[in-house]
Order: sequence, then structure tokens, then C-alpha cells
Amino acid sequence: MTEPARPHSSLRAESILVASGRPERAPGAPVNPPVTLSATYHADGEPEYGREGNPTWAALEQTLGALEGGQCVLFASGMAAAATLLEDLPLGAQVVFPDNAYQGVRQLLADRERTGRLRVRSVGIADTEAVAASLSGTRLLWIETPTNPHLDIADIEALAAAAAEHGARVVVDNTLATPLRQQPLELGATASLHSATKFIAGHADLLLGAVITADEELAASLRSRRTLDGAIPGPMETYLALRGLRTMALRLDRAEASAAELARRLAEHPAVARVRYPGLGDHPGYELAGRQMSGFGALLSFETHGDGDTAERVCAALGLITPATSLGGVESLIERRARYPSEREAGVPETLLRLSVGIEHVEDLWADLDAALDAAGAAS
Repeated sequence: MTEPARPHSSLRAESILVASGRPERAPGAPVNPPVTLSATYHADGEPEYGREGNPTWAALEQTLGALEGGQCVLFASGMAAAATLLEDLPLGAQVVFPDNAYQGVRQLLADRERTGRLRVRSVGIADTEAVAASLSGTRLLWIETPTNPHLDIADIEALAAAAAEHGARVVVDNTLATPLRQQPLELGATASLHSATKFIAGHADLLLGAVITADEELAASLRSRRTLDGAIPGPMETYLALRGLRTMALRLDRAEASAAELARRLAEHPAVARVRYPGLGDHPGYELAGRQMSGFGALLSFETHGDGDTAERVCAALGLITPATSLGGVESLIERRARYPSEREAGVPETLLRLSVGIEHVEDLWADLDAALDAAGAAS
């Protein structure tokens, strides 16, 4: 059994990461919550079956809930969490979403529209007035900020207020910012979504999703749907995610500092046509990100001169940075996102490279990037 949750405001986030979700203190008791590997439980208690709950889930849910000031519901993946949020809407409900949202969410919404389950409308999420004008008849506003991989910044507080006028829920995909850099519920969102596979778990070794909400009715509905649909997390994945979460503050601080320095240097490199990072002063969302976030994150995108083949040569020439999909791990990963047709359809430039900065030494990362850019012949 985990100890009672402390009030959200009583500890700073860095301390919540370490202290929350621990077993009760007792002589001889473990300091860490154990992995509970059981599909069934003794009768007349809760839970009675493995789809209903697990003590290992409870520890991570308590910690993530404390970080964002709500109740956390875990899922087998970020996509399972997203699908459950959409399934909670009535038939034919309208969803407004970013035109450059994460490709998995765009595909999920397209599928629900194709089957007649939902009506969907895409908008430029950084254009607050345009989003507000699109909300008539909307049941759910889906916000992603920063967006992946464009790194656009949406005004959560303003959009949540606009959505409230129409009685619409607001879901914020908070994966890139993490609970340490952005607090959507405090800004008026109904729910905060995470692919916990990324920065939360932080080691590229599991799939997991999470939704945090202060709406008790929504939290109960999500738990019920999780049980019915079977979109449950595994206890071992949950245990590993909690272990990874304990060090997220240290990992993110290091990776974010390196990302800021790499973004600055890339912006001055002759082989780079454009850098997208909200911590750069020329980013369109720089001032908003500075107000809304407590840091600019560890993900950046940059565009090379040349064409898609040039950008692919940059990836192939790297030695320390790994060409691979995903983000948020201790290792730095890079990928030309337009290699996927769905990303090209969403307007991702052919030469855009998404760089998830890890915790390697920044000078080693820069030496790798600089050499690869030169080797690829990307200079203008």
C-alpha cells in the first residue's frame, strides 16, 4: 500500500518525483514499491482482477497525479490513452485539433472520422483567434504544445477559456514539456496527456501512457473504459517508468541545457537553413513559451540546406547521435520526419531533422553534428 498523497503544493516537483508513490514507512518495509506480478487477487478486496488495478500502477499514478494536481490514469501506451479520451465522447462529437499534431493522433482522428464516430476539424494551434473561431459545436479541443516536430506554441490559458465558453473539454498533450515544464490543469485544461514512453520513463525501454485530470467524473470514466477495453499497463513497464521518473528532473535539466546550446550553434551553422526551438529569441512562440513554461524543453528541429537526400546524409554521417524514431530518452536521437508520408501531408519540410537531445556531453554532441553537417555537404 502506498502512503497517502501529499497536497500538490506542499512539495516542489523535484521532491515529489522522489518522495511520492512510496510504500508506508514501517520497520523492515521496502523503500521502493515492489512489482506486483499477479493477474488475480483474493476475494472480497480491491482489486479482484488484474484489469481493474495493480499496486504498482497505484504508485506511479499517485506520483504523476501529485506532479500535475489531479488524478492519474495509466494506459498501455500514449495512443491507448488518446483513444480512450476520444472514446469517452458521444457519437458524432466534433473535435478540433492541431493541423501539425503528432502523426499518431492525426491518424487516430482520421480513422474515427472515416467510420463516422467523430467529426474532426484541424487548425493552426498557435493561431489563438483562428482556434477560438472554430470552436462552435465542439465537444473537445485537442491541444499539443510544443507541437511535434514543428515546435509551435499554443496559448493554453486563452484557448481553455475560449473552449469553456462552448462547453468543450480541453486535452493538452504535455509529452514534450513534461509536468516539470508545463502545468496544463493550472492553465484551465480538463486533462493532460502523456506518452510516458518518452521523458517520464526516459530510457527507451517501455511503452506507457497517462492522463491526468482534476475532473473526478472523467477520471472514473477513463478507469472504467480502461478496464472494459483492456488498455492496461503492464506492472513491469509501470515499475520501470516509476524508476525512470525519479531522475527526470536531473535528466531534463541536462538535456534541456544541451538543447539550448545546440540550437544556438546550429542557428549559426552555414549548413542549416532554419532552427525550430522555442528557447531561441526569433521563435514566434518565444515570449508565450517563456510565460507558459518554466523551461524550453529538450527537443529541437532544424532544416538543412539542400534536399531530403542531403538531410538523410547528415543522419547517416552521425556517430554518437542515433538515427531512430521516438524521443525523450537518455540517448540523443535524430530523424528526418518527412520520410513518413503522413508527415509530408502535414507540411513537414523535406529537410527537417528532429533532434531529441539526451544527456551526453554537449561538446561531444556538437562535434558529431558539426562533422556530419560538413560531411553531408549541406552548406549553402
